[in-house]
Amino acid sequence: MSLLALIAALLLEQVVPLSSRQFLYEWVLAYVEFFREHFDAGERSHGRIAWLLAVLPPLALVWLLYALLLAQHALFAWAFSLLVLYLSMGFRQFSHYFTDIHQALRDNDLSLARELLDEWTGKSCKDLNPQEVARYTIEQALLASHRNVFGVIFWFVVCMMLGMGPLGAVLYRLATFTANRWRGEDEGGNAFGTFAQQACRVLEWLPLRLTASSFAIVGNFEDTIFCWRTQAAEWPEPDEGILLASGAGALGVKLGDTLVLDDQPVYRPELGSGDAVDIEHLQSAVGLVWRTLVFQLIILMMLTVANLLG
Repeated sequence: MSLLALIAALLLEQVVPLSSRQFLYEWVLAYVEFFREHFDAGERSHGRIAWLLAVLPPLALVWLLYALLLAQHALFAWAFSLLVLYLSMGFRQFSHYFTDIHQALRDNDLSLARELLDEWTGKSCKDLNPQEVARYTIEQALLASHRNVFGVIFWFVVCMMLGMGPLGAVLYRLATFTANRWRGEDEGGNAFGTFAQQACRVLEWLPLRLTASSFAIVGNFEDTIFCWRTQAAEWPEPDEGILLASGAGALGVKLGDTLVLDDQPVYRPELGSGDAVDIEHLQSAVGLVWRTLVFQLIILMMLTVANLLG
């Protein structure tokens, strides 16, 4: 059931991408901000309560609907799982930015590429040259592919195998969304967002390493492992460092390094051990993401067949 729902969701999103339904993002944003506005009093305990109240009721609702539909017919439960996965997974949510930036760079339209990258990241990229735009775009694509696809797939499959329905996909997306929206709330003595960050790190620990391992298997294995082990911890966000270092090693390029964002230099360590990024490496990044997706689907298919035979 998990494999069929996953394949169907991927095909459906190619036809009707989530990026075309901005209302869903706006609704979730308003939902998460409601809890921050009403519970943020500067204490970590308030953040914990807000996170539990924001995340647990939707999970309970998803599990209840799945159980009720499963009691009626397995096909109803499968269709519900497909719908939840489709709404949770956003492959095209980031790929259209990547594709448009790639095309703009190929057309030597640096201004358009910068504007698209501005819109995607929420940061001013007006001072970046073409190589820096390409490098930063690859970094964002690697992070987005995990957060919008591979992380969702992992928790969806785990919870489906445990008989909990599509609960895992909702849990992962809500956890990452609250962590991102409440990020920085611990500055100035306000620890409201601390629990959301910790919960996200716990949920990310295994799927993040699975994604990095998949990069190694479908890319340059030795360079990926080397960069992961020696460079990931140097990144300001260690979890992001694992993905970016392993991605750089798999692609055989150098990521990271200093960029001027929002008119300020952002000092970042260099990741990777290969060539400097150029425009052609954007297509290599697309190939890495697709190979990783196909590899994980094959693994899931093997697990499904083994379960049926067992």
